[in-house]
Amino acid sequence: MSTSEVVLGLVQMGMASDPQTNLRKAVDMIGEAAGKGAQVVCLPELFATPYFPQYDVSAERKREDVFHDTIPGEVDRALSAAAQANGVVLVGGSIYERSGDRLFNTSPVYGPDGGLLGTYRKTHVPHDENFFEQSYFDRGDTGFRVFDTGRGRIAPLICYDQWFPEAARAAALMGAEVLLYPTAIGTADGIEQWEGDWQQAWENVMRGHAIANSVVVAAVNRAGREGQMEFWGGSFVIDAFGKTLARAGRGEEIVLATVDREHGRAVREGWGFFRNRRPECYHRLTEVVE
Repeated sequence: MSTSEVVLGLVQMGMASDPQTNLRKAVDMIGEAAGKGAQVVCLPELFATPYFPQYDVSAERKREDVFHDTIPGEVDRALSAAAQANGVVLVGGSIYERSGDRLFNTSPVYGPDGGLLGTYRKTHVPHDENFFEQSYFDRGDTGFRVFDTGRGRIAPLICYDQWFPEAARAAALMGAEVLLYPTAIGTADGIEQWEGDWQQAWENVMRGHAIANSVVVAAVNRAGREGQMEFWGGSFVIDAFGKTLARAGRGEEIVLATVDREHGRAVREGWGFFRNRRPECYHRLTEVVE
């Protein structure tokens, strides 16, 4: 394997109602991924809890939610230990972070020594039927983050961020070589997919991000049924020109893919996607649209 190659390991898992059960399973699956050769491992969004935002709640209940955690905190310590024990870069999916009087959907990133490289707080927070996330989470305040891990420059983005080309482009302009999207998405009882196939659109929009930005894109989804939600799994890795390197089925699974960071640099240089940008023409992108 060349120095520009890295093995990604995506942990697609189903969640129980008990956070301790989920945390133990996640730690076990991190070890399993590392044992199969993964060097960078990523967990799903809100991996330690059931997908509670499918239920709308009052602000008072939100503030008392049993699923809150802190950084440092219990989940943080377990993830740090798992990264160190397995010698992997670990994107800890995301947790329901309490920081003072604010609550965030936060992705922690650890180096192979278990050190916390930093955190990213979800920028785009949805509020739709069965995805009532604005009832729980404040909008992220970290901005987009890129971490130089020694095994590539990676940017964690979280679920709904994946529908926004601005997030992927910003991370790529900051030097990201791999975009990792911890995700919780599926179908909801009683909601018709009248627009078309949701899973196909979900994958296709991220394929566009990969090509337009010459970066590897990986999405790590939940699996199984929780309440009114059926999570479709389907975690995948796409190379920097849109080729699908690996894709999971609907159940629990470790997805492995070897990606070549040099391929992305060659695509970007050859096609001139950044060299031929016209930033002076893009002012509409920062205007508020009602």
